[in-house]
Amino acid sequence: MKTVADHVDVDSDRAPSYDEKAIAVAPAAGYGDLPPDPDAGCSEAEKARIDKKLKLRLDGILIPWLCLLYLCSFLDRKSKAAEHDDDKLMQPGTNIGNAKLDGLTKDLGMTTNPGLYNAALSIFFVSYSLFEPLTNILLKRLRPSIFLPAIMMLWGIVMTTMGLCSSAGGLMAARFFLGLAEAGLFPGVNYYLSCWYKRSEFGIRAAIFFSAAAVAGSFGGLLAAAINLMAGRGGKGGWAWIFILEGLATFLIGVVSFWMVHDFPDDAKFLSDADRARVIRRLKLDNQSSAEHEEFRMEYFYAAVKDWKTWTGAIVYMGADGALYAFSLFLPTIIADLGYTATKAQLLTVPPYAAAAVLTVTVGYIADRTRQRGLCNIATSLLGIIGFSMLLGGSSPGVQYAGTFLGAMGIYPCIPNTISWASNNIEGVYKRGVALGIIIGWGNLNGIVSSNIYIAKDSPRYFPGHGTVLGYMVVFLFLGSIVQRILLARENKKRLAGQRDGWIAGKSEKEIDLLGDRRYETDDILLELQTAN
Repeated sequence: MKTVADHVDVDSDRAPSYDEKAIAVAPAAGYGDLPPDPDAGCSEAEKARIDKKLKLRLDGILIPWLCLLYLCSFLDRKSKAAEHDDDKLMQPGTNIGNAKLDGLTKDLGMTTNPGLYNAALSIFFVSYSLFEPLTNILLKRLRPSIFLPAIMMLWGIVMTTMGLCSSAGGLMAARFFLGLAEAGLFPGVNYYLSCWYKRSEFGIRAAIFFSAAAVAGSFGGLLAAAINLMAGRGGKGGWAWIFILEGLATFLIGVVSFWMVHDFPDDAKFLSDADRARVIRRLKLDNQSSAEHEEFRMEYFYAAVKDWKTWTGAIVYMGADGALYAFSLFLPTIIADLGYTATKAQLLTVPPYAAAAVLTVTVGYIADRTRQRGLCNIATSLLGIIGFSMLLGGSSPGVQYAGTFLGAMGIYPCIPNTISWASNNIEGVYKRGVALGIIIGWGNLNGIVSSNIYIAKDSPRYFPGHGTVLGYMVVFLFLGSIVQRILLARENKKRLAGQRDGWIAGKSEKEIDLLGDRRYETDDILLELQTAN
């Protein structure tokens, strides 16, 4: 029996490739019964045109608003805690880092104990990371059009209360609940998008969505500088107005999101009956159970926890995410060391983020086209390794600034690429959601490390901080990607050799469908796997 290798470095797009067509290999049947084809009487060219038009419509309706939500999230939570000896450092990102510069630590009595400020930074990541594995279960049960706007409104309220804090304890409590409220957005949106698009289309969409983080980094500092002009209004410092205005804006966007965020394909109101059938057919032909209704059972949670791909994905992701938070911490220090004024320094933070955003989308496109996400991770991470090596070894600010370009370009693309790599190799409505929550949650937990490795006494070279980030990128991101690709290739070979046939022995067709990424199909071979290995 011919079998499909679902655990793939080259993603298993169920539409037949040119090679498959050449040898008349049929695509897999997909999960469950297909709805009637609304384009049954159309030619292949007409079907391709309709499919392209459908994807463009989905992109226009789904992607822009989700990018806005993540832009708000990243602006609200970026923990810029880097210190500078002369305290003239301007941080890119309207967040607690900017608030610190505008008098937060002084007004809340934290100057005598710097550890309180670092604790306030770190506590966010505790609640944020621990709650993430559960959020996709809530997303599926409550519906995206309810869950995502609700958590936005909650974190908008929490952000506003941060501007009303009068003590360090109050700030830490608010930061804890901010992490709790924001935990559902990033894993939720990535899971949500994976339920709308085929595997070969998901990477570029995840990349575009994540590029909002780079956009946030590029102009956040200027926004904070503008808000700081309100210092003294209402008897509050500039730092308080940063939190209050951001919180109110986030709350309002959350309210509007009840009309702008849509449900999964089987319930989305903006789809006509014909388009709904087209979307569901595309997912089923791509072997995605996200096109199916599935009642939650604890066995799905345990299946995600016991799957080795969940934990290798978490290791790879921590290498990218730990480096991401550290990079956003250190970039302002590099700019300050160049000796520019605050405004010019803010402008100089834009190019590295802009370069990272462009490469993030480019890598997402290449990974979708080649279905070699592991190789994309390995190659891209080398840029970051070179960049942080320049930061460690370079003695001039110019060399270090050049290193920030390579650092950003080596980190940012690996975040969405790792998420799409993991998502495409884990199947099952709830299993995929839980697995993504664990992977992203574990990665974000490393924000605790990133918040505490750049210390003022290590200025201006910050060898311990740079060395830690370099270690993350080499051991977890670069080597982790190599190990995961090898393990996936080994699993593919076992499946193609029939060594996993026992998994389906004695099971009905429906039971085989419910095996998720352990299921097999007949008469379907991944030719890309044979050429790649």
